[in-house]
Order: sequence, then C-alpha cells, then structure tokens
Amino acid sequence: MNTNNKRPIKERQQRMMYNRKYFGRGIFFIVLIVFIVFIGRFFRVAVGHKIYGVDLNKSTQQLYASKTEIKAKRGTIYDAANQPIAEDATTYSIYIVLSKSAVAYGKKEYLPDSQKKKAAKVLSDNLNISYKRVLQILNPKDKNTYQVELENVGKNISLETKKKIDSYHLTGIKFTPSQSRLYPNGVFASHLIGLAESEDKKLVGIMGLEKVFNKQLSGRDGINNTATDSYGVQLPGSSKKKRSVQNGDDIYTTLDPKIQTALENLLTQKQKKFKAASINAVVMDSHTGKIVAASQRPTFDAQTKEGLTNVWRNTLLEDAYEPGSTMKVLTVASAINSGNYDSNATYRSGSYVIDGSTVYDWNRSGWGNITVKEGFMRSSNAVMAQLEQKMGKKTWMSYIRKFGLLRPVGAGLGAESSGNINYTYAFDQANTAYGQGIDVTVIQMMQAFSAIANKGKMVKPRLVDKIVDPNTGKTVYKSKTQVVGKPITAKTSKKVLDMMEAVVYDEKGLGKDYAIDGYKIAAKTGTAQIANSNGTGYLSGSSNYIFSVVGMAPADNPRYIMYLTVKQPKSFGNNDATKNLSTIFNPIMKKVLDSSQVNNTNPGTVKVENVVGNSVDDAKDKISKQGLVPVVVGSGDKVEKQSVEGDQTVISGEKVLLLTNGTKTMPDINGWSRNDIAKLADLTGITVNYTGSGYAYYQSIAAGGALKKSDIVEVKLK
Repeated sequence: MNTNNKRPIKERQQRMMYNRKYFGRGIFFIVLIVFIVFIGRFFRVAVGHKIYGVDLNKSTQQLYASKTEIKAKRGTIYDAANQPIAEDATTYSIYIVLSKSAVAYGKKEYLPDSQKKKAAKVLSDNLNISYKRVLQILNPKDKNTYQVELENVGKNISLETKKKIDSYHLTGIKFTPSQSRLYPNGVFASHLIGLAESEDKKLVGIMGLEKVFNKQLSGRDGINNTATDSYGVQLPGSSKKKRSVQNGDDIYTTLDPKIQTALENLLTQKQKKFKAASINAVVMDSHTGKIVAASQRPTFDAQTKEGLTNVWRNTLLEDAYEPGSTMKVLTVASAINSGNYDSNATYRSGSYVIDGSTVYDWNRSGWGNITVKEGFMRSSNAVMAQLEQKMGKKTWMSYIRKFGLLRPVGAGLGAESSGNINYTYAFDQANTAYGQGIDVTVIQMMQAFSAIANKGKMVKPRLVDKIVDPNTGKTVYKSKTQVVGKPITAKTSKKVLDMMEAVVYDEKGLGKDYAIDGYKIAAKTGTAQIANSNGTGYLSGSSNYIFSVVGMAPADNPRYIMYLTVKQPKSFGNNDATKNLSTIFNPIMKKVLDSSQVNNTNPGTVKVENVVGNSVDDAKDKISKQGLVPVVVGSGDKVEKQSVEGDQTVISGEKVLLLTNGTKTMPDINGWSRNDIAKLADLTGITVNYTGSGYAYYQSIAAGGALKKSDIVEVKLK
C-alpha cells in the first residue's frame, strides 16, 4: 500500500474530528446564550408583569372585569297620566328558514312548502303585512335562499306577538331577541318623543326627547366584580371593584293621553281625506305653557318605524312658513297696545295702494269703509295694511319681536328655526301685518298667542313636566311656568279676545263653523299663500295655500289654545276650508274643555285604602268615596286582591280593580287604556293580545264572561 495516500486520509480524519469538536462547542454556547436570554426575559415578565409596555395584570383584570358589567336601564318617558310612552323592553326580529339543508339531530328546522300558506296566514294576521306579500317573501325566486326576513314589520316584535305566532308551532319560523325601546302607543307625538336605537349594544336617542335628554335617560352602567383569572381565582394584587348601576332618569311629559290619542286618530283620518302635504296641530294650556297634545302629518309609528322616511324633522319646531291671517291677531293687539287703534275709525276695504303696489282683500270689491273690528271679522288685508302703516315700521317691528318672533323659542325640544322677514320696503312691511312676507314656526305662534289668552303674559311652551331619578325616587328637575314677556296689557288682551269671539258669533265673522255647544270660543282663521321655490312669487291654484285656525276657550278667560294648520290639501279649496278644519278643531277642543271640567271637580292625588277582605259592596263604597273608580272582577262577595295596593298614591279618577273570591269574570273594558288592561292581566293571569294603539273598543271575551289563567283575550285599540 502506498504510504503517501494514507497520510492525506489520516489528516482529513483529524481535521473532521477537530471541526466537530469546535462546532459542538459553538452550538453549546449558542444554546446557552438563548437559554440565558429566555430565562432572563421570563424572570423580567414574572417580576415586572409587563411585556412590550403592556401591564399584564391590568389587561387580565380588564378582561374578566368587563364580563360582569351591569347595564343601566334607560329611563322611561311617561304621559301626564303616568302611563309609559317609551320604555325598555326585549323585542324580537323574525326570520324564516327555507333551506331544506337546515336539519339538526334528524329534526327539520325549515318551513316546509306544505306549510307556507298557513304560515303566511299566521304572519299576516299578527303583523302589519298582507297575506299576498308574505307568500311572495316565502317563495323567493332564488331557490337556494337559506332564509328570509319580513322587512321592517318583522322587527321589534313584542313578546305577546311572538307567543301568539309560536302557538301555531310552525317549524322554520325563528326569532332573534334584542334589547330595544318599546313605544306601546305607536303613533303618539312621535316626532316630539323621538326614538332611541341600539348603537354598540347601547340604546342611544336619535331624535326628539330621546335625543335631547339622552344623557339623563341613559344612566350609568355599574360594575360589581373582582378581577380573577380564568379559574375564578382572584388575581394577586388586584382589588375588588364595585360601582352601583345608576338607571336612567324617568321623564314625565305634559301630554294628556286621551286628548293626544284622539288627536292622532283624527289627524290620521283627515290626512287620508284631505290628502294634504302636511298638517300641524297643538293644544296648550295658556296659563302654564303645558303642551296638552301635539302632532304632525306626515308622522310615523315609533314602534314599527313605519312612515319614518316620509319626514324626519319635527315640523312644529323646524318648519318656517308664512302664517297668513292668524297673524292679524298679533297685528290688532299691537295697534291697540301702542295707542294706534280707534274703535270708531274706518278704513277702506277691498284694496289699498302702497308705493304703487296694491294690497287686495279676498273680496276685491270690499265692504266699503269699515272699522278695524269689522276688518278683523271679515279678515281684510287692506285694513290690516293700513293699520300697520299707522303704527309705523319701527313700532310694528318692535311688537313682532316682543311677541317672540324671528328668534327660537328655546323650548328645549330640539332644533328650532328662527324664522325670517322681508321688511325692506313699505309694501313689504304692510304684507307682514296680514301674515305674508314673514316666516314663523308653530311653536313661535303658540308662545305669541299665549299673551292674548293669558291677560298679556306670554309663557314659554313646555313638554317636560318633571324628571325623576328612579334610583332615589327624588325629582331632579321640575319645570315651572316661565313668563318670557308681557308684550300687551290685560286690557288689550280683553279687546282682542272680544274681536276673536265676534269672528265666531257675529254675522259678519268668517268663523261660524268653530262654534261649540256649551262653550264660548274665540277664534281667527287664516289662509296664506305659499312662496314658490325660487322666491320670486307665490304658487297658484286653489289648493296651494296653508289654511289655519287659532282658537281660544273659554273665550272670556281662555285656558286652552289650539292652533291648526293644513298645507296644500288636495280635496278642498278656499270656500270650504273653515268647515273642513272645524272637523278637527271642534271635537278636540270640546274634548279638552270637557276633560278640564271633570278634572276640576276631582283634582289631585289620593292614597288608596286597603279593602282586601271587605265585602264587595263595602269595598266599592270606600274606593268610590276616595274619588277612584272601582271595577269588580269576579262573582264573589269578598275582595281577595286589588290592583293598587293599600297606601299607594294614585291620581284621582284612576281605576282600582277588585278581584273577588268567586269565579273570575271579564269586565267591560271599552274605553280602557292599555295600562288599565295590563293591570287586569296581572290581576287575573290572562294573556292579552293587542291590535292597534289608543283605547279599547273590542274584546274577544264579552263582559261577564268567565276568565281562566289560560285564556288569551284579543283586544283592539284605536
């Protein structure tokens, strides 16, 4: 063997052993360094509890603390009878599974084709949607559709409606629960009360009182937890955190539920008949500024959101318009109060020329030379223009401002328009005396009219009566009558009211349709042209007007003001405007005045006596003597339970249900509120399914019929 060849092999082997030795040492030291770094970092995190600047203790605590957050209940909004207008509730959204692949544990979870007609009937009977439309939705063109929804009518469904639909045991009809806002009255001063909707799992007011008082209504979420690890063991160094939940404040409004409901029903009915672009109506207590009832058309159902897209804004506050002849109430008041009125002086009627431009009366022939009073009764523009000229532009403008026009009222109900005026030339100034060339809002006019009705004292309209903290029961805010000016004297007020009364009862007056049996009414009608979109003139045509009336009653010392405007009605013209408006004004004003008389005979609150164990006759007698209305539920001779417990304070005239020891029987609930019916359900254990809003006019179990806890009573409201 060649020794020269052996030597290189041996050298190579020695070199390989050398490389392995040092490579192994290198790996060892690298691993050692990594291990030391890892141990050091682990030690640093363990001791400092931080990584990348994040405090691990706090992060862990926050993680587990968030799971025990207690959500605050949003405050309830009430009407003047302490019945809820808006309150928190669990509602449901409905969806229907159609895909035949929806099978769980061998059980069908979809709606079979054979049951679609039945499902359509059930859903259309219980929701505001037609049978035909439901059937279309349940049979989509895309046969691969997994599930369908029922548009807006399938959202915000009440528990009562859910139970009713569930009772038919139709597979595939599913419900998703969610925290939401319940508006049990549906259409009920909707733009004023407003809406609250869920944002990031929290109800937030988006319009009306819900938005204006969102902070007060929201309350503050509570915390009641100890920071723990995933096993429930308290984390080292952590402390117990506890913060009591603060439920949102409750808001009590001035709205009379019976008057408001009557107004809503009437406006809905008349809107369909008149086909008007808009209708606004407000009833206010002239002494206190409390808004008794108010609404607008178009409006929306706060519960279903139906109609919300028609008009978002509150037209009572935000829409400025030319008021027309109802402005003459303020014109004559200003002239009288400023010493520019002579009851014997006469003025030319029919037409009047100012700087080459002519002011015309609706009767261009006029009635000759007439007094201001006759001009007011006949609604003469020419006479009012001459009266303004006599006052002069500075005096007239000073009264426009004294009456609160051209600036927001500041009613605290949301955004308001200031209004505007065209007051450059003498002719423009004269126009404003009969309500053209000046823009106002409904809420501004209500405030101004209060000075006429309230012996010269002008009061600010208000909707919120008080705000109560439900956590303590304390009243945190109580509204008061706010006199914001005295533009005229009581003597001037009396003279203007006499003129307004003559509008209704004098043969020359244009307001005969507003007479109401049993009451004296003071009123003034109005017909205003509507400016065209480019501002160069007015729209033409018999329906392109805003027809209005302001009425005050009783005329000798008005307690209530009602102001009504109807814009661009398609179904009536100038000749029958007063007659059509009276079909809204008269029944509402009469109801207000009738209600006022009843309340005056039985004012205040009472503490209910405990009559449990008493005979029915004795119990009825005791409850009646307290100024309350006893309603016997049952055929027994002794009272076992009463709907209002003893020592509780209620408003005079409220119903107290008396459950007897005999067979439970159904009372006559015609005219009952939803709240009264709910008390009956609580007392007897029955289930009530409601249709509509307002007051009951139909019950599926007749008065006197036997009641069982399993009974489901259908009640229709209007």
